[in-house]
Amino acid sequence: MYPESEILFPPRCIPLLAETRGKVWKAMVRRVARLPEDHPDTLALSLTVIRIAGCLTCDMDSYRASLGCATCSQRAVAGFKGTDEELIQRLREARKEIEAYLRKGTPLSAKQRANSSRARTSRIAATSKASKSSKRRSG
Repeated sequence: MYPESEILFPPRCIPLLAETRGKVWKAMVRRVARLPEDHPDTLALSLTVIRIAGCLTCDMDSYRASLGCATCSQRAVAGFKGTDEELIQRLREARKEIEAYLRKGTPLSAKQRANSSRARTSRIAATSKASKSSKRRSG
């Protein structure tokens, strides 16, 4: 029913943004389109588009979702009211946010994964005990 729509702007749509603005934007998009999906510049461009297009407020019943991510993102970037330099400045700021996030220890260290796994196991065990206890009382 709907064209390919996803929850957030997908990196596969990045090349489609090249023709939406001026020469500097076009060169930047073409450069980023050649990078891997997990590269900080790719993540920063995706984050910038997510914010401009309003992906966080999109749902499958919305007009934007019916357009699909490719068309929606092109419209959002082309319709951005600021200059190309302002748009690229937003991209730079998003890149700084991505870098700061990545410096915080992402992905999880082995110790954090072990603690998370233990906590999850404890919650499951507690839920299971509570379920068995309530069944005995009601049965």
